[in-house]
Amino acid sequence: MPGFYVIAGGSHGIGLQIVNRLRKHATRILVCSRSVGDLAVDEVVRHHPCDFSEPNGCLPEFQEPIQGVVYCPGSINLRSFRSLKREDFLNDLQVNFLGAVNLLQHCYPGLNLEGPGTSRSVVLFSTVAVSQGLPMHSSIAAAKGAVEGLMRSLAAEWAPKIRVNCIAPALTETPLSRKFFSSESAREALNARYPLGRTGRADELAAAATFLLSEEADWITGQTLGVDGGLSTVRK
Repeated sequence: MPGFYVIAGGSHGIGLQIVNRLRKHATRILVCSRSVGDLAVDEVVRHHPCDFSEPNGCLPEFQEPIQGVVYCPGSINLRSFRSLKREDFLNDLQVNFLGAVNLLQHCYPGLNLEGPGTSRSVVLFSTVAVSQGLPMHSSIAAAKGAVEGLMRSLAAEWAPKIRVNCIAPALTETPLSRKFFSSESAREALNARYPLGRTGRADELAAAATFLLSEEADWITGQTLGVDGGLSTVRK
């Protein structure tokens, strides 16, 4: 998958694993995130500081065709509806949805330029909570529901040149979710919720994302791919 890729939130967790998979084939990768974190910067991978929790993006200018864009920033704000304030909903909407809007509006001209490769692809992240109605998820599910609506609309608007898809994971072990794995008993209780007997790994989500970016997924657009250990569809 040669070409230029823009990864938002590629310094930790799932985003970092996507970068590590792409660096084997990509011509250039630009990671936009608040800090370098665990990212290894080299002649292929570059870092640009950017905070997607802020309305004004400070995104760089792109002078070349973009092969693929992935938006990984997100939040895990699990609280009862009555305890959530308006600011909580606005913050989740900014990080999960409006940040993606800003990035995609900024990247669209580059995605639309002629360049190597036939498949231009955008990958966004949702959550299993959008389809399942889980308690304590009202703010994050609302924000990610907006992401899924955006994905389907852009898949229609940007076809046939640019494919747009979404991945909806269940709980995946990353730096953001580490607080939920505070003890072995907590881990066992979480694992027991899943038909496949465990929570997700960042590399598994990264594998799904790189597949959607690749030409192997050339006939897939407007889809939400559940990578959730069976939680959304299987009952045991």
